[in-house]
Amino acid sequence: MNLRQEQFEQFAMPHTHALLRTAARLCGERAAAEDLVQEAMLNAWKHFDQFESGTNCKAWLFTILLRLWTRRRQQTAARPELLVYDEAYEHAVSATSEDRMIATEVLAAVDRLADEQRSVLLLSVVEGFAVKEIAAMLSIPLGTVMSRLARARVALRQSLRPGSIQPCRDGGDQ
Repeated sequence: MNLRQEQFEQFAMPHTHALLRTAARLCGERAAAEDLVQEAMLNAWKHFDQFESGTNCKAWLFTILLRLWTRRRQQTAARPELLVYDEAYEHAVSATSEDRMIATEVLAAVDRLADEQRSVLLLSVVEGFAVKEIAAMLSIPLGTVMSRLARARVALRQSLRPGSIQPCRDGGDQ
């Protein structure tokens, strides 16, 4: 194994699960998320010589992922079906049906957010990136990130108020 491969495995590979978790929420379906992460990791491998050792590899990988997702989103006008529940979050909730129902409602509410709001919310709340890092990843002003994050939180609160839960698109049981 050469040094480049060792460094890639050490710095980049540990973030695959986080990339997949976010890609699943952005894409709306597991297969598309896996394809997106695979393409992002392939691009990261191809351009790993551009990664500066000592910098935030996770942020670098998410920048690649988000640029690919944005490009795909621009190429396809139709938005994919919403995920009702996905395996990436299964470990976060207990086995009780009430917990699963709440998790499903929250994830569905996140899926209903505008793409721009959903991406900053996921990067901030789920992945733990700072607002400044998100601005750099998305190549948008800091104020725009803060505004989108605030609007996403307000929309989630409104969507999750009692009586405001919307049915899932597929009409299936939650």
